[in-house]
Amino acid sequence: MNFLKNILSSAIGFIIGFLIILFFIIGITSTIASIDDFDSQYQKPIEKESILNLDLNKIIIENPPKIYGLEQALGLSDDIVDFNTILNSIKVAKNDDLIIGINLKSGFPLMGWAQIKTLRDELLDFKKNGKFIYSYSDLYTQKGYYLSSVSDSIFLHDLGLIEFKGLASEVLYYKDFQDKYGFKMEIVRSGKYKSAVEPFLENKMSKNNQDQIKELLDDFWEIISNDISISRSISLSKIDSVANELSASNTKIAIKDGILDGTLYENEYEDFLKNKLDLDSLDKIDFVNPQRLMRYNNLRKKGVRDLVAVIYVQGNIVYGAEGLDSSISHKTFIESIDKSVNDPRVKSIVLRINSPGGNAISSDIMWNAIENAKLKKPVVVSMGNIAASGGYYVAANADKIYVNPLTLTGSIGVFAMLPNISKFSKSIGVNSQKVQTHSNSLGYSIYEKITPGYKSSVLSSVEKIYYTFKEKVSDGRNISMINVEKIAQGRVWSASSAIEKKLADDFGNLSDAISHAAKLSNIDEYNLIYYPEFKPDIENLFSIGISLFNDKLDKKTKLFFDHFLNNQQKISLRTEIPFYIEIK
Repeated sequence: MNFLKNILSSAIGFIIGFLIILFFIIGITSTIASIDDFDSQYQKPIEKESILNLDLNKIIIENPPKIYGLEQALGLSDDIVDFNTILNSIKVAKNDDLIIGINLKSGFPLMGWAQIKTLRDELLDFKKNGKFIYSYSDLYTQKGYYLSSVSDSIFLHDLGLIEFKGLASEVLYYKDFQDKYGFKMEIVRSGKYKSAVEPFLENKMSKNNQDQIKELLDDFWEIISNDISISRSISLSKIDSVANELSASNTKIAIKDGILDGTLYENEYEDFLKNKLDLDSLDKIDFVNPQRLMRYNNLRKKGVRDLVAVIYVQGNIVYGAEGLDSSISHKTFIESIDKSVNDPRVKSIVLRINSPGGNAISSDIMWNAIENAKLKKPVVVSMGNIAASGGYYVAANADKIYVNPLTLTGSIGVFAMLPNISKFSKSIGVNSQKVQTHSNSLGYSIYEKITPGYKSSVLSSVEKIYYTFKEKVSDGRNISMINVEKIAQGRVWSASSAIEKKLADDFGNLSDAISHAAKLSNIDEYNLIYYPEFKPDIENLFSIGISLFNDKLDKKTKLFFDHFLNNQQKISLRTEIPFYIEIK
């Protein structure tokens, strides 16, 4: 009987193993076929009088890991788009005689204000060649409307909504939560404006924090409202009135005020396009997406050897391991710098920074790598949505710093966050006991209150890092230490204020930084090489779901738990803006 059981179990095992291998082979075959189909759609030649179809209602990422391209090929996701592909497709379309206009779908674009501003400026430049831009959506968020306001005509579904309400920033405060449940963040900080840690210490916003956020909002709104005023021929007073009264949500009033050109069903919008183009059917129009246009118009200059390296500093600056696109470690950064410095083809380096900062030691190591790179090659910085605290630390010694008009920067300050659950642990019957040889032998424990001696030691480290930070800014930007102190203290600055305070040199986007870097190296023709390079290994494949989950998680909720959970049992010396400044 046992013999028969063994034979049967072996047969079942063989069948299961065979089926697994068969499914694996089928899966690989399907994957290859999917990739072939994905690639073949971009091989079609572009017809005359084609329209660039810009669907921006997606997650927009700068320098996304190649794994996202694989996701698209496998049909797992088509909601993630490379920002530079979109930007470059508009540049190409402007001068391509085959492209006659743009069909813009930007009701709810998922990107930062600086990226929105960059695309909007590029679309304005596109129109200089006499080409049209028409926009349609079922709804427009405020970012979506700001971007779409560049269009020749803006249409909305009759029951749709335009969100046009001015700007606001909401900050969550956790003091009562900490007091109630016994979870506490012990804070050691420097700089009166280091309001990054304020939500863990107070129940309401301080005057200093109110002042800096209000100034940022006013600076942003001035740019946004001016741009809309010019494009839509609406007075600034009318724009403020529309925002105050929320009247854009009423489509009839929005049309009357010039916010909107009309309400249509999507098929009626298609009829509008047909009439404008004098066509019987839209089937005769080739709607080209950005990826296909870029494949058709390869921007690489053949026979050109010189390169400009673009290194992305995105997300939190971390020490050690990092995610796909949500953080940057000093090790990854140094690898990118070394490749750029040691490659004789690379003549200049551009840092594209979109980071709120992070680990202080990592920030300093990255600063040193830039200092060494500058001995051999020019280094220019382009700031994106945010380049603050550690993100600014990394930029401080560059040869030139460009900011987008809607960049947030500054926040020159340092703090330490030490989670403490001593009160909570006692409430659930967990009591920590210690035995030590000296008064501070235990150092830091999540289960014990921080001793005055240990807190004093942490404060000394914070003050040392803060002084070093200010010194690096003083040397890199040629500002006296006295003046650095005036603009430091953790205060966040808008782009215009940053230029005024000499924290940045000029307004400009990534393309401006690249052009200037090439000029510093005396090269006229060059190609671009991008770092860091994320290779789609097995570990990355398993990270897809985690990365997409992090993208969709409420940022303010994620922020609190990130700080609490990730800082257990370690000192966290930070040059960062940990509270999430969302301008909405």
